[in-house]
Amino acid sequence: MVDIKDKLQSELDELESELRVHLPKEIKRALEFGDLRENSEYRAALDRQNMVKARIVELRQRISEIASIDINRVPRDKASYGSTLILFDSERDEEVTYRLVTPEESDPQQGLISTTSPVGKSLMGKTEGDEVVVRTPAGARTFEIRRMSTLHDEIENKS
Repeated sequence: MVDIKDKLQSELDELESELRVHLPKEIKRALEFGDLRENSEYRAALDRQNMVKARIVELRQRISEIASIDINRVPRDKASYGSTLILFDSERDEEVTYRLVTPEESDPQQGLISTTSPVGKSLMGKTEGDEVVVRTPAGARTFEIRRMSTLHDEIENKS
């Protein structure tokens, strides 16, 4: 979780620098071209400024949300953020491993599934042995949770 917070903070720092340093120079340069009604450089700089401001608001909100996650409130016996689950897909006769992560960390090809995705939502709150039906745009799939380790298990194993 620290890595994602650092990544978001880095993006925030870059955008704040762009907003304070780069964009004012671009806007000033564009104003020198004169007639603002037909000044595409000026409009482009203002559009970029608005996009940067909106992204800064999003990043500050997300950093605040991540910082407020209380590890002690993460369940020790149910699937939640940080849990790694080994699932059995009986239709395909195969096991798949997923780790539940924040949307920013999500990488389905690497088995990192967002807690807000259809698969993630279906797994939240489940335990070993549960059968889970996941509804995706491609249709419903049924999994059995074969093994699960929570964030707490992983923290204890590192100690």
